[in-house]
Amino acid sequence: MVSLAVLSSASHAAIDSISRVAVFETPAQGIQPQAVVDAKGAIHLVYFKGEAGGGDIYYARLSVRNGRIEREGAAVRVNSIVGSALATGTVRGAQIALGRNGFVHVAWHGSKPVEGSGSPHPPVWYAPSITGTRFEPQQLVSGSVSGIDGSTVAADAAGHVIVAWHGLGLRPGSGQGAKAGDEDRTVYLAASTNDGASFAAAKPATTGSGGACGCCGLKAMFDRAGTLNVLYRAATDGTHRDTTWLAVREGASSAPVRVHPWELDACPMSTYALADAGNGVAAAWETAQQIYSAMLDPATGSVTGVAPVPGTGSRKHPSIAVNAAGDRLLAWTEGTAWKRGGTFAWRITNRAGAEVASNNDAGPVPIWGLVSAVALPDGSFVIVR
Repeated sequence: MVSLAVLSSASHAAIDSISRVAVFETPAQGIQPQAVVDAKGAIHLVYFKGEAGGGDIYYARLSVRNGRIEREGAAVRVNSIVGSALATGTVRGAQIALGRNGFVHVAWHGSKPVEGSGSPHPPVWYAPSITGTRFEPQQLVSGSVSGIDGSTVAADAAGHVIVAWHGLGLRPGSGQGAKAGDEDRTVYLAASTNDGASFAAAKPATTGSGGACGCCGLKAMFDRAGTLNVLYRAATDGTHRDTTWLAVREGASSAPVRVHPWELDACPMSTYALADAGNGVAAAWETAQQIYSAMLDPATGSVTGVAPVPGTGSRKHPSIAVNAAGDRLLAWTEGTAWKRGGTFAWRITNRAGAEVASNNDAGPVPIWGLVSAVALPDGSFVIVR
Protein backbone atom coordinates (compact mmCIF):
# COMPACT_ATOMS: atom_id res chain seq x y z
CA MET A 1 0.00 0.00 0.00
CA VAL A 2 1.19 3.52 -0.78
CA SER A 3 0.07 6.03 1.81
CA LEU A 4 -0.48 9.41 0.19
CA ALA A 5 -0.15 12.84 1.71
CA VAL A 6 -0.67 15.60 -0.85
CA LEU A 7 -0.93 19.33 -0.73
CA SER A 8 -4.57 20.24 -1.16
CA SER A 9 -6.51 23.48 -1.04
CA ALA A 10 -9.40 25.14 -2.78
CA SER A 11 -6.99 26.63 -5.33
CA HIS A 12 -4.33 23.99 -6.06
CA ALA A 13 -3.12 20.43 -5.52
CA ALA A 14 0.01 18.49 -6.46
CA ILE A 15 0.16 15.12 -8.18
CA ASP A 16 2.15 12.70 -6.02
CA SER A 17 5.18 11.46 -7.95
CA ILE A 18 4.90 7.87 -6.65
CA SER A 19 1.19 7.05 -6.69
CA ARG A 20 0.42 9.54 -9.49
CA VAL A 21 -2.65 10.71 -7.55
CA ALA A 22 -3.65 14.20 -6.49
CA VAL A 23 -6.46 15.11 -4.11
CA PHE A 24 -8.17 18.43 -4.87
CA GLU A 25 -10.48 20.05 -2.36
CA THR A 26 -13.85 21.26 -3.65
CA PRO A 27 -13.69 25.08 -3.83
CA ALA A 28 -15.34 27.29 -1.21
CA GLN A 29 -16.12 24.31 1.05
CA GLY A 30 -18.57 23.02 -1.52
CA ILE A 31 -19.86 19.45 -1.50
CA GLN A 32 -20.88 16.69 -3.94
CA PRO A 33 -18.21 17.35 -6.60
CA GLN A 34 -18.56 15.77 -10.03
CA ALA A 35 -15.64 16.03 -12.46
CA VAL A 36 -14.97 15.16 -16.10
CA VAL A 37 -11.86 15.62 -18.28
CA ASP A 38 -11.72 16.93 -21.83
CA ALA A 39 -9.37 15.82 -24.61
CA LYS A 40 -6.80 18.46 -23.68
CA GLY A 41 -6.66 17.37 -20.05
CA ALA A 42 -8.66 20.21 -18.52
CA ILE A 43 -10.92 19.18 -15.64
CA HIS A 44 -14.51 20.44 -15.59
CA LEU A 45 -16.08 20.43 -12.13
CA VAL A 46 -19.54 21.05 -10.68
CA TYR A 47 -20.41 21.17 -6.99
CA PHE A 48 -23.07 22.28 -4.51
CA LYS A 49 -23.01 25.29 -2.16
CA GLY A 50 -25.55 26.49 0.38
CA GLU A 51 -28.24 24.97 2.57
CA ALA A 52 -28.74 21.28 1.78
CA GLY A 53 -32.49 21.77 1.31
CA GLY A 54 -32.08 24.53 -1.24
CA GLY A 55 -28.75 25.75 -2.58
CA ASP A 56 -26.83 26.44 -5.77
CA ILE A 57 -24.67 24.57 -8.28
CA TYR A 58 -21.31 26.01 -9.32
CA TYR A 59 -18.98 25.18 -12.20
CA ALA A 60 -15.19 25.55 -12.18
CA ARG A 61 -12.46 24.66 -14.65
CA LEU A 62 -9.15 23.20 -13.46
CA SER A 63 -5.90 23.17 -15.40
CA VAL A 64 -2.92 20.85 -15.00
CA ARG A 65 0.57 22.30 -15.42
CA ASN A 66 3.84 20.61 -14.43
CA GLY A 67 2.09 18.16 -12.14
CA ARG A 68 0.15 20.87 -10.37
CA ILE A 69 -3.62 21.31 -10.54
CA GLU A 70 -5.00 24.82 -10.33
CA ARG A 71 -8.39 26.42 -10.63
CA GLU A 72 -8.81 28.80 -13.56
CA GLY A 73 -10.64 31.97 -12.64
CA ALA A 74 -13.78 32.34 -10.57
CA ALA A 75 -16.48 29.70 -10.28
CA VAL A 76 -19.70 30.24 -12.26
CA ARG A 77 -23.18 29.61 -10.89
CA VAL A 78 -25.03 27.08 -13.04
CA ASN A 79 -28.63 27.46 -11.86
CA SER A 80 -30.42 30.64 -12.96
CA ILE A 81 -33.07 30.27 -10.22
CA VAL A 82 -31.36 30.88 -6.89
CA GLY A 83 -31.70 28.04 -4.38
CA SER A 84 -33.19 25.58 -6.88
CA ALA A 85 -30.76 22.68 -6.20
CA LEU A 86 -31.02 19.96 -3.55
CA ALA A 87 -28.17 18.22 -1.71
CA THR A 88 -30.03 16.35 1.02
CA GLY A 89 -29.44 12.61 0.77
CA THR A 90 -26.23 12.83 -1.34
CA VAL A 91 -27.80 10.96 -4.31
CA ARG A 92 -29.40 14.16 -5.68
CA GLY A 93 -26.35 16.28 -6.47
CA ALA A 94 -25.58 17.80 -9.86
CA GLN A 95 -24.14 15.67 -12.67
CA ILE A 96 -21.95 16.91 -15.55
CA ALA A 97 -21.13 15.72 -19.07
CA LEU A 98 -19.12 17.12 -21.98
CA GLY A 99 -20.64 17.02 -25.44
CA ARG A 100 -19.95 18.24 -28.96
CA ASN A 101 -17.29 20.97 -29.20
CA GLY A 102 -16.68 20.71 -25.47
CA PHE A 103 -20.13 22.02 -24.53
CA VAL A 104 -20.83 21.59 -20.82
CA HIS A 105 -24.10 19.93 -19.78
CA VAL A 106 -25.36 19.89 -16.17
CA ALA A 107 -28.47 18.27 -14.67
CA TRP A 108 -29.67 18.36 -11.08
CA HIS A 109 -32.56 17.53 -8.76
CA GLY A 110 -34.77 20.51 -7.92
CA SER A 111 -35.29 21.72 -4.38
CA LYS A 112 -39.05 22.31 -4.67
CA PRO A 113 -42.00 21.64 -7.01
CA VAL A 114 -42.63 23.93 -9.97
CA GLU A 115 -46.06 25.48 -10.20
CA GLY A 116 -47.89 24.43 -13.36
CA SER A 117 -45.58 21.49 -14.11
CA GLY A 118 -48.28 18.89 -13.41
CA SER A 119 -46.14 17.24 -10.73
CA PRO A 120 -46.40 17.82 -6.97
CA HIS A 121 -42.75 16.85 -6.54
CA PRO A 122 -39.44 18.59 -7.33
CA PRO A 123 -38.33 18.28 -10.98
CA VAL A 124 -35.12 17.62 -12.86
CA TRP A 125 -33.40 20.78 -14.08
CA TYR A 126 -30.84 21.12 -16.87
CA ALA A 127 -28.56 23.90 -18.08
CA PRO A 128 -25.87 23.97 -20.81
CA SER A 129 -22.86 26.19 -21.40
CA ILE A 130 -20.98 26.72 -24.64
CA THR A 131 -18.02 28.58 -23.16
CA GLY A 132 -17.99 27.59 -19.49
CA THR A 133 -18.10 31.28 -18.55
CA ARG A 134 -21.90 31.46 -18.37
CA PHE A 135 -24.80 29.00 -18.43
CA GLU A 136 -28.06 29.26 -20.30
CA PRO A 137 -31.24 29.62 -18.22
CA GLN A 138 -32.18 26.33 -16.58
CA GLN A 139 -34.79 24.13 -18.28
CA LEU A 140 -37.29 21.78 -16.67
CA VAL A 141 -36.86 18.48 -18.53
CA SER A 142 -38.86 16.02 -16.40
CA GLY A 143 -42.33 17.22 -17.43
CA SER A 144 -45.12 15.79 -15.27
CA VAL A 145 -43.20 12.77 -13.95
CA SER A 146 -43.66 12.48 -10.18
CA GLY A 147 -41.55 11.04 -7.38
CA ILE A 148 -38.28 11.83 -9.15
CA ASP A 149 -34.85 10.86 -7.85
CA GLY A 150 -31.33 10.11 -9.04
CA SER A 151 -31.01 12.49 -12.01
CA THR A 152 -27.96 12.25 -14.28
CA VAL A 153 -26.79 13.52 -17.69
CA ALA A 154 -24.85 12.10 -20.64
CA ALA A 155 -23.69 13.68 -23.92
CA ASP A 156 -21.80 12.61 -27.04
CA ALA A 157 -19.80 14.25 -29.83
CA ALA A 158 -22.77 14.17 -32.24
CA GLY A 159 -24.90 16.62 -30.26
CA HIS A 160 -27.02 14.09 -28.37
CA VAL A 161 -27.79 14.89 -24.76
CA ILE A 162 -29.71 12.58 -22.44
CA VAL A 163 -31.03 13.50 -19.01
CA ALA A 164 -32.10 10.43 -17.05
CA TRP A 165 -33.78 9.78 -13.70
CA HIS A 166 -36.23 7.35 -12.13
CA GLY A 167 -39.75 8.12 -10.98
CA LEU A 168 -43.48 7.52 -11.28
CA GLY A 169 -46.09 8.83 -13.65
CA LEU A 170 -45.64 7.67 -17.24
CA ARG A 171 -45.06 3.90 -17.44
CA PRO A 172 -48.29 2.13 -18.50
CA GLY A 173 -49.99 0.54 -15.50
CA SER A 174 -47.74 2.23 -12.94
CA GLY A 175 -49.18 3.13 -9.58
CA GLN A 176 -49.87 6.68 -8.49
CA GLY A 177 -50.04 8.64 -5.28
CA ALA A 178 -49.84 7.13 -1.80
CA LYS A 179 -50.27 3.55 -3.04
CA ALA A 180 -47.41 3.73 -5.52
CA GLY A 181 -44.26 1.85 -4.56
CA ASP A 182 -40.78 1.23 -5.86
CA GLU A 183 -42.08 -1.54 -8.13
CA ASP A 184 -44.07 1.18 -9.94
CA ARG A 185 -40.99 3.25 -10.65
CA THR A 186 -38.89 3.11 -13.79
CA VAL A 187 -36.04 4.93 -15.54
CA TYR A 188 -37.02 7.87 -17.74
CA LEU A 189 -35.08 9.64 -20.46
CA ALA A 190 -35.38 13.14 -21.87
CA ALA A 191 -33.48 13.32 -25.17
CA SER A 192 -32.01 16.20 -27.16
CA THR A 193 -30.40 16.01 -30.61
CA ASN A 194 -29.32 19.66 -30.74
CA ASP A 195 -26.78 20.01 -27.91
CA GLY A 196 -29.46 20.54 -25.28
CA ALA A 197 -31.18 23.48 -26.97
CA SER A 198 -34.47 21.56 -26.72
CA PHE A 199 -35.67 18.18 -25.44
CA ALA A 200 -38.34 15.75 -26.53
CA ALA A 201 -40.92 14.84 -23.92
CA ALA A 202 -39.62 12.44 -21.30
CA LYS A 203 -40.46 8.77 -21.77
CA PRO A 204 -39.67 5.45 -20.08
CA ALA A 205 -36.33 3.91 -21.00
CA THR A 206 -37.79 0.41 -20.90
CA THR A 207 -41.13 -1.38 -20.74
CA GLY A 208 -39.59 -4.19 -18.73
CA SER A 209 -40.56 -4.87 -15.14
CA GLY A 210 -38.25 -4.56 -12.18
CA GLY A 211 -39.06 -1.19 -10.71
CA ALA A 212 -36.44 1.24 -9.46
CA CYS A 213 -35.22 1.81 -5.93
CA GLY A 214 -36.49 5.14 -4.62
CA CYS A 215 -33.84 7.43 -3.10
CA CYS A 216 -31.00 5.72 -5.03
CA GLY A 217 -28.99 7.46 -7.69
CA LEU A 218 -28.25 6.32 -11.22
CA LYS A 219 -25.51 7.02 -13.73
CA ALA A 220 -25.65 7.43 -17.51
CA MET A 221 -22.82 7.56 -20.04
CA PHE A 222 -22.39 7.30 -23.82
CA ASP A 223 -19.66 4.84 -24.82
CA ARG A 224 -17.39 5.15 -27.86
CA ALA A 225 -19.87 3.30 -30.10
CA GLY A 226 -22.67 5.72 -29.21
CA THR A 227 -24.56 3.38 -26.87
CA LEU A 228 -26.13 5.00 -23.85
CA ASN A 229 -25.38 2.99 -20.71
CA VAL A 230 -27.51 3.49 -17.60
CA LEU A 231 -26.70 1.88 -14.26
CA TYR A 232 -29.37 1.93 -11.54
CA ARG A 233 -30.87 -0.06 -8.67
CA ALA A 234 -33.97 -2.10 -9.47
CA ALA A 235 -36.68 -2.86 -6.90
CA THR A 236 -38.71 -6.06 -7.36
CA ASP A 237 -41.08 -7.64 -4.83
CA GLY A 238 -39.89 -5.22 -2.18
CA THR A 239 -36.58 -6.97 -1.49
CA HIS A 240 -34.69 -7.44 -4.78
CA ARG A 241 -32.49 -4.32 -4.92
CA ASP A 242 -30.25 -5.50 -7.73
CA THR A 243 -27.72 -3.31 -9.54
CA THR A 244 -29.12 -3.20 -13.08
CA TRP A 245 -27.81 -2.06 -16.45
CA LEU A 246 -29.66 -0.70 -19.46
CA ALA A 247 -28.05 -0.26 -22.87
CA VAL A 248 -29.89 2.10 -25.22
CA ARG A 249 -29.00 2.17 -28.92
CA GLU A 250 -30.68 4.56 -31.36
CA GLY A 251 -33.51 5.09 -28.91
CA ALA A 252 -34.19 1.37 -28.34
CA SER A 253 -33.38 -0.19 -24.98
CA SER A 254 -32.16 -3.72 -24.47
CA ALA A 255 -33.70 -5.84 -21.74
CA PRO A 256 -32.41 -4.82 -18.29
CA VAL A 257 -29.33 -6.83 -17.27
CA ARG A 258 -28.87 -7.80 -13.63
CA VAL A 259 -25.29 -6.91 -12.74
CA HIS A 260 -25.28 -7.78 -9.03
CA PRO A 261 -28.03 -8.96 -6.63
CA TRP A 262 -28.84 -7.47 -3.24
CA GLU A 263 -31.66 -8.72 -1.04
CA LEU A 264 -32.73 -5.77 1.10
CA ASP A 265 -36.09 -4.64 2.40
CA ALA A 266 -35.15 -0.95 2.36
CA CYS A 267 -33.59 1.72 0.17
CA PRO A 268 -29.82 2.01 0.75
CA MET A 269 -29.53 5.51 -0.81
CA SER A 270 -26.67 4.41 -3.04
CA THR A 271 -24.98 5.93 -6.09
CA TYR A 272 -23.28 4.54 -9.21
CA ALA A 273 -20.22 5.24 -11.34
CA LEU A 274 -19.27 4.58 -14.98
CA ALA A 275 -16.07 5.22 -16.94
CA ASP A 276 -14.84 4.59 -20.47
CA ALA A 277 -12.32 1.75 -20.35
CA GLY A 278 -11.48 1.58 -24.06
CA ASN A 279 -12.57 -2.03 -24.48
CA GLY A 280 -15.82 -1.55 -22.58
CA VAL A 281 -17.38 0.36 -19.72
CA ALA A 282 -16.03 0.17 -16.19
CA ALA A 283 -18.77 0.24 -13.56
CA ALA A 284 -18.78 0.61 -9.78
CA TRP A 285 -21.54 0.36 -7.18
CA GLU A 286 -22.38 -0.48 -3.57
CA THR A 287 -23.82 -3.79 -2.37
CA ALA A 288 -24.24 -4.46 1.37
CA GLN A 289 -21.89 -1.65 2.44
CA GLN A 290 -19.16 -2.89 0.11
CA ILE A 291 -17.90 -1.38 -3.15
CA TYR A 292 -17.84 -3.62 -6.24
CA SER A 293 -16.65 -3.06 -9.77
CA ALA A 294 -16.97 -4.87 -13.11
CA MET A 295 -16.64 -4.47 -16.86
CA LEU A 296 -19.72 -4.03 -19.04
CA ASP A 297 -19.61 -4.97 -22.74
CA PRO A 298 -22.43 -3.11 -24.52
CA ALA A 299 -21.83 -5.06 -27.75
CA THR A 300 -22.67 -8.39 -26.13
CA GLY A 301 -24.60 -7.35 -23.03
CA SER A 302 -22.13 -9.28 -20.86
CA VAL A 303 -20.82 -8.43 -17.39
CA THR A 304 -17.38 -9.69 -16.37
CA GLY A 305 -14.98 -9.39 -13.46
CA VAL A 306 -17.45 -8.57 -10.68
CA ALA A 307 -15.23 -8.12 -7.62
CA PRO A 308 -15.29 -6.31 -4.27
CA VAL A 309 -12.67 -3.91 -2.98
CA PRO A 310 -10.49 -5.75 -0.41
CA GLY A 311 -11.33 -5.10 3.21
CA THR A 312 -14.49 -4.26 5.10
CA GLY A 313 -16.29 -1.21 6.38
CA SER A 314 -19.33 0.94 5.73
CA ARG A 315 -18.53 1.94 2.16
CA LYS A 316 -20.64 4.10 -0.17
CA HIS A 317 -20.64 6.44 -3.17
CA PRO A 318 -17.99 5.02 -5.52
CA SER A 319 -16.24 6.87 -8.30
CA ILE A 320 -14.17 5.16 -11.01
CA ALA A 321 -11.59 6.34 -13.54
CA VAL A 322 -9.51 4.42 -16.09
CA ASN A 323 -6.37 5.78 -17.79
CA ALA A 324 -5.04 4.96 -21.25
CA ALA A 325 -2.80 2.18 -19.88
CA GLY A 326 -5.80 0.42 -18.38
CA ASP A 327 -4.98 1.34 -14.78
CA ARG A 328 -8.21 1.69 -12.80
CA LEU A 329 -8.74 3.97 -9.81
CA LEU A 330 -11.67 3.34 -7.48
CA ALA A 331 -12.49 5.94 -4.82
CA TRP A 332 -15.31 5.75 -2.28
CA THR A 333 -16.49 7.09 1.07
CA GLU A 334 -16.09 5.31 4.41
CA GLY A 335 -18.55 5.74 7.27
CA THR A 336 -20.84 8.29 5.61
CA ALA A 337 -24.59 8.05 6.21
CA TRP A 338 -27.69 10.21 6.63
CA LYS A 339 -26.52 13.56 8.08
CA ARG A 340 -23.12 12.05 8.77
CA GLY A 341 -19.78 12.68 7.16
CA GLY A 342 -16.82 10.33 7.11
CA THR A 343 -13.60 9.74 5.23
CA PHE A 344 -12.67 8.52 1.78
CA ALA A 345 -10.37 5.86 0.40
CA TRP A 346 -8.97 4.90 -2.97
CA ARG A 347 -7.26 2.01 -4.74
CA ILE A 348 -5.48 1.69 -8.10
CA THR A 349 -5.20 -1.60 -9.95
CA ASN A 350 -3.45 -2.27 -13.25
CA ARG A 351 -4.94 -3.87 -16.35
CA ALA A 352 -4.26 -7.33 -14.89
CA GLY A 353 -6.08 -6.47 -11.67
CA ALA A 354 -3.01 -6.24 -9.43
CA GLU A 355 -2.93 -3.45 -6.86
CA VAL A 356 -0.60 -0.58 -7.73
CA ALA A 357 -1.32 1.85 -4.89
CA SER A 358 -3.98 2.56 -2.27
CA ASN A 359 -4.92 4.78 0.63
CA ASN A 360 -7.51 3.64 3.16
CA ASP A 361 -7.71 6.97 5.00
CA ALA A 362 -7.23 9.68 2.41
CA GLY A 363 -9.04 12.53 4.15
CA PRO A 364 -12.38 13.75 5.50
CA VAL A 365 -15.69 13.90 3.66
CA PRO A 366 -18.37 16.33 4.94
CA ILE A 367 -22.04 15.65 5.62
CA TRP A 368 -23.83 14.84 2.33
CA GLY A 369 -20.38 14.58 0.73
CA LEU A 370 -18.77 12.25 -1.79
CA VAL A 371 -15.72 12.14 -4.07
CA SER A 372 -15.15 12.20 -7.82
CA ALA A 373 -12.17 10.66 -9.64
CA VAL A 374 -10.82 11.36 -13.14
CA ALA A 375 -7.89 10.10 -15.22
CA LEU A 376 -5.62 12.61 -16.95
CA PRO A 377 -4.03 12.09 -20.40
CA ASP A 378 -0.59 11.51 -18.84
CA GLY A 379 -1.93 8.52 -16.86
CA SER A 380 -2.19 10.21 -13.49
CA PHE A 381 -5.40 10.58 -11.49
CA VAL A 382 -7.20 13.36 -9.64
CA ILE A 383 -9.73 12.85 -6.85
CA VAL A 384 -11.93 15.80 -5.94
CA ARG A 385 -13.35 15.65 -2.40
